[in-house]
Amino acid sequence: MEEFVGSLWHRLITRTASRSYPEAVVELKDVERALGILFRAFGGDAGLRLEAAAPTRHGARRSWLQRLAGTQCRVELAARTDRALCLPARIDLFPERALNRDLYIWLAALAAAEDGGREPWLLHNQRLTCAVLQRLPGMAARYRRLVAAHLALRPDPSSLPVDEAAQERAVREALRDPGSVSDLPAAPRPPAPVPLWLNPAPPLPGTADSQAADADGGEPGAGARAGKREAKQRLAERVESPEREGGLLTIRFENIFSWAEYIRVDRGTEDEDDEERAERAADDLDVLSVARDSRPTASRLRFDLDLPGAANDDLPLGDGIPLPEWDYRKQVLRPDYCRLQPMIAADAVPCELPARLRAAARRLRGQFETLTPGRVWFGNQPDGTELDLESCLRHAAARAIGQADSRPPLYRDLRPGVRDLACLLLADLSLSTDAWVSDDARVIDVIRDSLFLFAEALSATGDRFAMYGFSSRTRNHVRFHALKAFDELYNAAVRGRLEKIKPGYYTRMGAAIRHASDLLAPQPMSRRLLLLVTDGKPNDLDQYEGRYGVEDTRRAVLEARRRGLRVFCVTVDAEAGDYLPHLFGTGGYAVIRRTADLPRQLPLLYARLTG
Repeated sequence: MEEFVGSLWHRLITRTASRSYPEAVVELKDVERALGILFRAFGGDAGLRLEAAAPTRHGARRSWLQRLAGTQCRVELAARTDRALCLPARIDLFPERALNRDLYIWLAALAAAEDGGREPWLLHNQRLTCAVLQRLPGMAARYRRLVAAHLALRPDPSSLPVDEAAQERAVREALRDPGSVSDLPAAPRPPAPVPLWLNPAPPLPGTADSQAADADGGEPGAGARAGKREAKQRLAERVESPEREGGLLTIRFENIFSWAEYIRVDRGTEDEDDEERAERAADDLDVLSVARDSRPTASRLRFDLDLPGAANDDLPLGDGIPLPEWDYRKQVLRPDYCRLQPMIAADAVPCELPARLRAAARRLRGQFETLTPGRVWFGNQPDGTELDLESCLRHAAARAIGQADSRPPLYRDLRPGVRDLACLLLADLSLSTDAWVSDDARVIDVIRDSLFLFAEALSATGDRFAMYGFSSRTRNHVRFHALKAFDELYNAAVRGRLEKIKPGYYTRMGAAIRHASDLLAPQPMSRRLLLLVTDGKPNDLDQYEGRYGVEDTRRAVLEARRRGLRVFCVTVDAEAGDYLPHLFGTGGYAVIRRTADLPRQLPLLYARLTG
């Protein structure tokens, strides 16, 4: 009974102290797509993804009711980092839904103007506001409505101590007339949060070193994990890893005063198997203390990533090929930064098409044979089956004026038509493809079946095509597996190599696309298609995670298109919509929602792309 009454009191006092309007709430997930388009249209960085901002403590004065309820001590404020645009997960600040939506739009415009200035918070946000109003005069009316509604909710300066009242008046004046306030008066507390401005202390991204995993402790293939958590930026600090002695826990629990206090305790990861509880605990922390531990978590460890011995590995072809890589932070292309190693399966045995695919292959061959051009007349030939009337007339006219050729091409011939097309299929063979998509098939099995059916379909059209696979383990070991070259017939030997493909390591996509472009560009066809099949985003051990890998891949795609190649991506990653538009552009990719549909969909996609 006591617990029941306590829960009722908690809900009552919390609801009474709340200053939100849940009936007018607008959630980020409902406007995320539109905000992404607007952010880029306002001039924002196209490489940033949208994420929910983490609540941060503001330290401002709260009412006695809020202190009693223990609420309103943290607030979600917009911020822009090197990797993401962070916006509140939900906005219910104003009683009108239209105003809450307008606040999202205003914050997107303000973040688009962010230039990384280092001036104080008050001056920085005033300058950004002036820049937005000057560049986008249509936002002025929306800004005035938001300011008027927000000022009505801010604390009354007359109810505050003198020093805090001076602060509040300065903030109010800066909101009404941006650029008019040059200094924030000193006070023991900061002013009340300003949701119309960017966070004075946004979550900072880690360094390149902190983002890279240890050589044997990283987990590749995030794209294939089950479930999708809400992306959220959090404040964090790097600390020394607690020593693991594996002995008796010797600490008095009454000494632990709060979650936020960092204590060097040997708390084995095997004891923490409740991920939801751990995530709730992380949400309660103001700053996460992150330590690097060379020993991986038992529940995450799936494979030993040491390279196999030479006797058990695929056969390397040559000494490797140096390739450049784009560093978006320095805006430079690093020459010879990666080494790509061509490889071929050493133990591949020629084989026939698996029995499970023969019916589908027959059906696809019948469909694709209709794409084969029929026999066509080739005119203006030096020899052929009959005279070409137009060539004869041209020759007669040239002879009349004394300019006739000694061996005129006067014939025409009926020959089989040829599709002027070359395609290179590049398959992602990273470790994430070892994930199971059903009780009897993994992603790698689905990709293997897709390659089989793709080759069967293209061999029916006579199109010139090649197939390669790739994975990587740091920039010095990008594995590029030869499955079928352009000058090679599709036969039992190629099918044997396809049968032997297996999950590799990581996904250094930029290097693989650059080498594939080098192989495809010399082909003499007028249409050249680079078709990428993947299950996740670019990643590798050495700083290739996140924005770095995405920007290098995007640069490689742009380089390929400048060479006249068409680049198209087919993915089974459910989260691909967060990054593929930036990598391949609108219309440059397709998402297969059900991984098991890839073998059937891939040849049909090719037919639509080349029809």
